[in-house]
Amino acid sequence: MKKLVSLFLILVLAFFLTTALDQGLDFWHSPSQLDAFRMSNAFVQNDVLGEGGALVFGESKNLESGSANIVTSIVVDYRSFDTLGEITVLFLSALGVGLLMGSGVRTTLRSGFILKTAAKMVAPLMLLTGIYIFTHGHLTPGGGFPGGSMMATAFLLHYFGSDTVKSNLKPLKWIESTAGALYILLGLAGLFVAGSFLQNFLPTGTLGHLVSAGIIPLVYVLVGLKVGSEVSGIVADFSKTEVVS
Repeated sequence: MKKLVSLFLILVLAFFLTTALDQGLDFWHSPSQLDAFRMSNAFVQNDVLGEGGALVFGESKNLESGSANIVTSIVVDYRSFDTLGEITVLFLSALGVGLLMGSGVRTTLRSGFILKTAAKMVAPLMLLTGIYIFTHGHLTPGGGFPGGSMMATAFLLHYFGSDTVKSNLKPLKWIESTAGALYILLGLAGLFVAGSFLQNFLPTGTLGHLVSAGIIPLVYVLVGLKVGSEVSGIVADFSKTEVVS
C-alpha cells in the first residue's frame, strides 16, 4: 500500500513539474512578457500596496506580502523557492550523516546531577521559545530556521540529560517527512491555484496580526518543524559509535 501511495505522489509531482516547465518555456519564448525595467521600477517607486501609500502597523490590510518583517517577505515570499532549496540541502546533510553512522550502536550516557536538573528546567522553555520564534517569523525577526534550531537544541539538552539514550526516533522521522511533504504540497497548491509554485493564494490580512501574511506563517511552521526534527536526528546519529568486528 505504501508503495502505491508513493508511486501516486511521484506521478502527481511529475505532472505538476511538467506543467510548470511548459509554462516556463512559453514564458521565455515570449520576450514581451519579460520587462525587467518595468518590474524593477515598480518595486522601487511603489510600496507593497502598489500605490505609494503609507503603511500603518495594525491597520493596513491586503498588502502584497502582508509580513511585518521585510526579511521574511523576501526569503519566504519572493524567494520561497530558494528556501525550499536550502531545506533540501539540510535534508541531504542529514541523509549523509545517517548513511555514514547508521551502522553504529547507541551508547549509554552517564549524566551528572547538574545536567539532569538543567535539562528538566531549561529544555521545555527552549522548546516553547523555538515554537514562538517560527510561529511569529512574519511579525518579528526569526523564522523557521532559527526556531527549528532552538527546538533541536532543546532536544539535544534533553537527549544528553538522561541516563539512557533513547533509540526510538520514529516520531522525529515522521515529523520531518510529513513537514517536508506538506511544504511541497503547499507549493503545488500555489501552482494550481495562483499559477506559480509557492505563490501565495491566501488573504494577507492586516499588517501585524498573528493570522496574516497569507501562506508565510504556514511555510515557517513547516520549515521550523522540519529543521528541528532533522537537526535532532543528526544529533541522535552522532551519538552512535561504530561497530568494530
